[in-house]
Amino acid sequence: MSPVFIEKGRDFLGKGLFLMEENKLIAFFKRDLVQYIIKRVLMFIPTLILISILVFFVIQLPPGDYVSAHIAALATEGELVDADYAASMREDYGLDLPVWQQYLKWVKDIIWTPTDSAYYRLYHSHHNWKYSFAYGRDVWSVVNDRLGLTIGVTAIIMLFQYLVSIPIAVYASTHQYSVGDYISAIIGFLGTAIPNFILAIVLMYLSYKWTGNANVGLFSQEMLKNGVHLYNFGDFLKRMIIPIIVIGTSGTCGIIRSVRAQMLDEVAKQYTLTARAKGVSEGKIIMKYCFRAAINPTVSGLGGVLSSLFSGSTVTAMVLNMQIQGPVLYKALQSQDMYLAGAIVMIQAVLVVIGVLFSDIALAFLDPRIRYSGGNR
Repeated sequence: MSPVFIEKGRDFLGKGLFLMEENKLIAFFKRDLVQYIIKRVLMFIPTLILISILVFFVIQLPPGDYVSAHIAALATEGELVDADYAASMREDYGLDLPVWQQYLKWVKDIIWTPTDSAYYRLYHSHHNWKYSFAYGRDVWSVVNDRLGLTIGVTAIIMLFQYLVSIPIAVYASTHQYSVGDYISAIIGFLGTAIPNFILAIVLMYLSYKWTGNANVGLFSQEMLKNGVHLYNFGDFLKRMIIPIIVIGTSGTCGIIRSVRAQMLDEVAKQYTLTARAKGVSEGKIIMKYCFRAAINPTVSGLGGVLSSLFSGSTVTAMVLNMQIQGPVLYKALQSQDMYLAGAIVMIQAVLVVIGVLFSDIALAFLDPRIRYSGGNR
């Protein structure tokens, strides 16, 4: 056989395989779920831009600024600040610019700060979140100090919420009007009705009476002084018991009531009766069909849960002296430290958008009745 013919055959085969792979790729991107995910990801950027505008302008709404608050604080201590010094401070921090120029400068510096800038020379970072007036250092270092701990605490509390609430809700719905159902209902009402900070105070008191230690804060004073090490992890988990119960209980009670109500509705529908008549096992009916439909409202609220847990239920975090972001945000708002407050609120907004994106994708897998591409097919 001619070498030229063999070479042409290879080219033809290669082109054929390429076309087959290209057709598979096109068919993949024509799928409803894939197209929906791409659309949601593309909506991510404009959504964040809109949120950043709202966050910045809401922070600007309170009268005055940090310089005014700083001057007032100095005045209460008997120190007087002349107008020229106040004007120079506003100029240094860009507070003399119009609000829209302050916003553009804030966003531009967050996205990219050049290497020859003073901020990069000081902090070696191309993302300038500005300066925290209240803490006297750059904003990101303040946020980063508690970011890892906040994410860890949030993850633990979320695991507690879902691992506890979902089995209880499924049991209560499949054993309606039983003793366990009544107990879960009572716990749900109490957890919803009792304010978190009151429950925190009660548990701290009981902990002090039983153990001689209120277990306030995530770390003891000795741990903070000598540094946190691996052998302190047991003490950390012990101190996490009260925050998990206090912050996690309210969310757990809400999930129990929501999933139980949805499960009772699904269990009574016609398709479950038909499945039982055909001999399908009760466990398969409950978990494969009823539970997948009942969990939809809980999954759709994932974005809000991420944001609320990140802030750490601010009042509760302050009562329990938790070293997470909630009290930092409160202090920033109280002192009108707008750049620090804006950074924390922006992180919360990003968590909401990411949570909603993940929840929408999860809903597509959980409930095949959801049609993302539209149309009656």
